[in-house]
Amino acid sequence: MIIDIDYFKLYNDSYGHIQGDDCLTKVAQKIAKSLRKTDFVARYGGEEFVVVLPLEDMPGAVIAANKIVTNVANMKIPHKNSKASSVVTISLGLAKIEDTCRSMTELLNNADAALYKAKDEGRNRCIVYPSTDIISK
Repeated sequence: MIIDIDYFKLYNDSYGHIQGDDCLTKVAQKIAKSLRKTDFVARYGGEEFVVVLPLEDMPGAVIAANKIVTNVANMKIPHKNSKASSVVTISLGLAKIEDTCRSMTELLNNADAALYKAKDEGRNRCIVYPSTDIISK
């Protein structure tokens, strides 16, 4: 899965980079605490994170993803300039390794397509790839 903090640039512009870094740290910690010990989370760049859920089926992955989305929103970190909520929220794209998935790059691209669909649908949500109407960047 790929996770993006919703409207993080606006957060940084409103609250400053020190508070922005603190927000990143808190969100990363909440993501990590929402996962099993066998799962892996890493910062992917900027305000994005990648999570790997080894040996998890898609229904279990969806439960985990929605738990992360809810847990981050429930931290209630104020975000006065977000267009999605009055608190910091995340959008999440979820993809599974399939027989047709030929590389890690393709897997990440699939998760990224789902992430952009989540943003397009209003943010603060999880979208699973494949979707019949995934949008392109």
